[in-house]
Amino acid sequence: MNAALSGFGLGFSLILAIGSQNAFVLRQGLKNQHVLAVVLVCALSDALLIAAGVSGFGVLVQKAPWIEPMAKIGGALFLTVYGLRALWSAYRSNDAMLAANDRDQTLWQAMAVCLAFTWLNPHVYLDTVILLGSVSTQFAGQKLAFALGAMSASLVFFFALGFGAKALSPLFASPRSWRMLDAIVGITMLSIAVSLLN
Repeated sequence: MNAALSGFGLGFSLILAIGSQNAFVLRQGLKNQHVLAVVLVCALSDALLIAAGVSGFGVLVQKAPWIEPMAKIGGALFLTVYGLRALWSAYRSNDAMLAANDRDQTLWQAMAVCLAFTWLNPHVYLDTVILLGSVSTQFAGQKLAFALGAMSASLVFFFALGFGAKALSPLFASPRSWRMLDAIVGITMLSIAVSLLN
């Protein structure tokens, strides 16, 4: 249970950060267009990447033990930069998410854009394959539980974001809400960075 909760917590905090994929899912939810297909594409893509990271990383570490400490240091550096950028955004940003008034997309267009946001984003590989893969090595014999926890976080987050967007639309029209969310994300990322180095 501890491994599953750790996987869920880390997975959720990583995916919480505002990015192009999350903005796209939120926009689709606000427009109420192809929401189920979009959230399933995102969650299933994350599940595949998490599985690759958790299963493949352990084998790689056994063959080259120097990779694990290097990955932890790299992950900590990445999270530190990510966290500081989120805190800077919380301090400086005036962005707000408003429902887009652009033309409607077909199902295939929406899925193609969603796949591009997911698989062409280098951060998704750092988060799922490298970072989650490296942290999973701390849970010997419980990697499956850790992976399932992280996958569950992705599923819960994307469904909540996509289908909860209508309820959130008044909130995310306010730049102050984005700043508060960025501050929470920044503090979380920096906390995880410190824990990786301990």
